[in-house]
Amino acid sequence: MKYTLWIGTEEKGHIIGGSETNDNSDVILTFENGKKYVATFFTYDNIEFLRQKNNKTGECISGKYFWSKDLILIEKINRAEIELVISHLIKEEEFESVFKRMERIE
Repeated sequence: MKYTLWIGTEEKGHIIGGSETNDNSDVILTFENGKKYVATFFTYDNIEFLRQKNNKTGECISGKYFWSKDLILIEKINRAEIELVISHLIKEEEFESVFKRMERIE
């Protein structure tokens, strides 16, 4: 299956103070047939970073919970790691269970 891949971090850069091991990014795949899918990749370290931030700011009941739609945890936010995960999900026929199909708005 051929697709194009958009990774938000490549366009916007890492979060403030972030790195490829402390980041999160929306990822959009567009297949040749025009179907688009989205998921948000978070690094393990970023979840802890967000928990500590929320604890200080009071968000999410002061860091007592965290949620995100279509979340995928990964070690590093970079194209190679993300493509590896996508390839695995497609091979294992799990892709559509993890990524959310984006409906066309016309």
